[in-house]
Amino acid sequence: MKRLLGGMITFAFISMLAVSVPPPAQELSGTITLSGAWALYPMAVKWGEEFRKLHPKVRVDVQAGGAGKGIADALAGVVDLGMVSREIHPIEVEKGAFAIAVVKDGVVPTISAKNPLLDRILSSGLKKEAFIAVWITETAKTWGDALGTADKTALHVYTRSDACGAAETWAAFLEKRQEDLKGIGVYGDPGLAEAVRRDTLGIGFNNINYAYDAKTLKPLPGIMILPIDLDGSGKIEPAESVYQDRDAITAAIAQGVYPSPPARDLYLVSKGRPQAPLQVEFLRWVLGEGQKFVAETGYIGLSPEKLADGRRKIEGR
Repeated sequence: MKRLLGGMITFAFISMLAVSVPPPAQELSGTITLSGAWALYPMAVKWGEEFRKLHPKVRVDVQAGGAGKGIADALAGVVDLGMVSREIHPIEVEKGAFAIAVVKDGVVPTISAKNPLLDRILSSGLKKEAFIAVWITETAKTWGDALGTADKTALHVYTRSDACGAAETWAAFLEKRQEDLKGIGVYGDPGLAEAVRRDTLGIGFNNINYAYDAKTLKPLPGIMILPIDLDGSGKIEPAESVYQDRDAITAAIAQGVYPSPPARDLYLVSKGRPQAPLQVEFLRWVLGEGQKFVAETGYIGLSPEKLADGRRKIEGR
């Protein structure tokens, strides 16, 4: 009887353990596909690499091509997540765009490091009105026109040829839309940076991670960041001098010194709220542990409140 009773107690104890200890979580596997904004591409690649370290059976496929491609691919179901570097348009929301803000960055105006007027340009910068005269009204035909001097040095204007968040955001700073930007159209962030680097009289704009070197954190060789004269004083004050390296400009964005636009949130967009466990877990991780890789990759983290709001949206709350 004692043996029987002992056996029953042992069986009951083992049964309790079986009930109280949850089964191991199922290992994630499969592929997550992303396409779109050049602005978010380096961050998405980093997230993909780190997420795969945690989940070796997961593949994260990331392709750049501009924010326009990202939103179109997401809404067409071509990819799981579109990378979008501008605000989501109401018509896109009507078509099912479900957007989660994941990081923040900015667009900066760029010129060639060999510009013959470099010292004058860096000391005085350009006012917002001058940028409007360059890209919108085309009344600034020379660098003298842009700087407010009599200099007759020609000015060559470049813009993006692809539908993209960088151009849309730069245009928003000038209170217009991308289609209002004038200039020679160049495809992609790397292409625009290269066009300006090669043209000593050129002016363009780039997302931060295509204007600064990822290793040195200094402006890319051959490129200089054109300071924005935020207070309109005609010279770059110490508080406006925030372009010497990538850490300086990201700090200026985080502190609100650099205006928004051209600073902006970056989004991952799906068609409807994600339901697939792999996509959901990836987005949760991006808004949680994935944020620790944001600063080292050259981006600005979102506020805890915005991150929490994103997690609630994913969970349908």
